Amino acid sequence: MTASLNIPILLERFCYRYPSPLVDAVTEYDAGRRLVAVKNVTVNEEFFQGHFPGVPLMPGVLMLESLSQVAAMLLLQREGAPPNARVYLRGVNDAKFRRQVVPGDRLRLEISLGRRRTSLARAQAAAYVGDQMVAEAELLLGLVTDDAQIDPTAIVASGAQIGRGTTIGPHAVIGPEVRIGANCRIGASCVIDGWTEIGADCEIYPFASIGLVPQDLKFRGERTRLTIGRRNIFREFVTIHRGTQGGGGVTSIGDRNVFMAYVHVAHDCHVGHDTIFGNTATLGGHVTVEDFVNVSAGSGVHQFCRLGRHAFIGGYSVVTKDALPYARTVGSRPARIYGANTIGLMRRGFTQDVVTKLKRSFRYLLQSKLNTTRALQQIEQDRSLACPEVQYLIEFIRTSERGVILRRASRRAEEVVAEE
Repeated sequence: MTASLNIPILLERFCYRYPSPLVDAVTEYDAGRRLVAVKNVTVNEEFFQGHFPGVPLMPGVLMLESLSQVAAMLLLQREGAPPNARVYLRGVNDAKFRRQVVPGDRLRLEISLGRRRTSLARAQAAAYVGDQMVAEAELLLGLVTDDAQIDPTAIVASGAQIGRGTTIGPHAVIGPEVRIGANCRIGASCVIDGWTEIGADCEIYPFASIGLVPQDLKFRGERTRLTIGRRNIFREFVTIHRGTQGGGGVTSIGDRNVFMAYVHVAHDCHVGHDTIFGNTATLGGHVTVEDFVNVSAGSGVHQFCRLGRHAFIGGYSVVTKDALPYARTVGSRPARIYGANTIGLMRRGFTQDVVTKLKRSFRYLLQSKLNTTRALQQIEQDRSLACPEVQYLIEFIRTSERGVILRRASRRAEEVVAEE
């Protein structure tokens, strides 16, 4: 038996959702795949009163109800199931009842989940008394989310739009122009204001401040926006400001990003997908952060800088020029390059061949005595380095407006970083 959730807790949660369950105990639980429960059939069950007088039998429809409840329990607790979800029975296929169930029988209810989509699932269901099968069927189950749950102490403006399944915690404040997607979790005392759009499945922890006016003295209250994608995590005290008219009017954040406590994203920044920001990391205005970037704790990025794809910024670094993609940039005034982000690239599935080509490209840029223009020409002429990643590195450097960080780390600095 495998279980990602304690069985008594599983049954307790189920009974909370269904005040009159036809399930007495859970005996096996394989999360998202299989669940086995039991129902003790007793003579004092209310459905026996008046049903087949003198011959008490458990109705077939209630056997299906028992099986459906077990299937719902399994479906609701699978990984990725939306909060505040409910399951309903949409259909029954190939139902067969092979013997009668009478008082004193102990029904063993076995459910295995089959194909499933976001709002629909199939389950193979079987009921046994001892070793004898008494009923079997294929269940077609629908999954829906409840309306948003808003704490009574929260202040939600009348114009705000809150998606289904979203929960809003105590004392949170939601402005009239805010649009929040489905299945989000808004923590206690959060403030979300302005023309802000938040995608589905985001988590915003207590005391975060999202979509407020930028810290720009030129801002005069104009209508500017903040757009946030899906499945982002904003930890405690994170601050994200919306754009300014002079900077394009939009601050944007993609999908699946993690912002740890006290991170600040200033106006007109553009953050891609799958990035990680350590505690207290800070982006100045107009910064572009491309996909899969990791900005470590305490680091600051100057206005108008760009962080290239798969870049790693070490802890407490100060970035005042564009940070190279695929590279480790560490240090404060000036930050230095420590070569390719080899460990990060390998973790994300880059082949050894591509990593080797990137490392050789960085040798041209950092260790040869060529200037940047000549080094780029040599990289392009070396056909053994040809690949999309190296070409992107070349284009990143050539299109940089602030210039790129190309200062090589000293040997002593490399030893210190290695020790850390």
